[in-house]
Amino acid sequence: MTSLPEESPSLIREGDREAAVRRLQEAYAEGLIPHEVLDEHLHQVLSAKTRSELASALVALPEEQPGSTATIAAAGGRIKRRGAWRVPRVLKVESAYGRVRLDLSRAVIEHPIVDIELQLGTDGARITVPRDAVVDVEGLSTGWKDLRYKIPRQPRPGGPTIRISGVMGYGRLKIRHALR
Repeated sequence: MTSLPEESPSLIREGDREAAVRRLQEAYAEGLIPHEVLDEHLHQVLSAKTRSELASALVALPEEQPGSTATIAAAGGRIKRRGAWRVPRVLKVESAYGRVRLDLSRAVIEHPIVDIELQLGTDGARITVPRDAVVDVEGLSTGWKDLRYKIPRQPRPGGPTIRISGVMGYGRLKIRHALR
């Protein structure tokens, strides 16, 4: 009986491809590469079959900054951030039983794109974003209750993009734009 061939270590996974696309988009959003280079490199990434092909599409990009990811975790209790706090490029929020309150309205946001990854259990979360922020919730999976988010009628250009992803258990996520 023959065994199935093991996956070649040089072949890429979809997660690798998605991470490469995200890096290219961030480099473009930060003004590090022009639109033409973005198009060319996206084509390379999407058609790559091996890790070396994927790496060649990313070789011209600057290295990712270390420390641009932070994790806030609590098994129970509350997670609360407000005022003038510094928002990292990637913020991971993990809570099994507690409430989460993130107020980004007066926070220091240095990145054009901020990813907030939620791993929440039974309680809900409320996120207040700046008035001019663009919110993307495509990567969020809600379990028990629906998401509450009303897109502003007159979006203001120039704000950061807040991408919210992850898993919500039994709680509800409410997202609102700051009034001022």
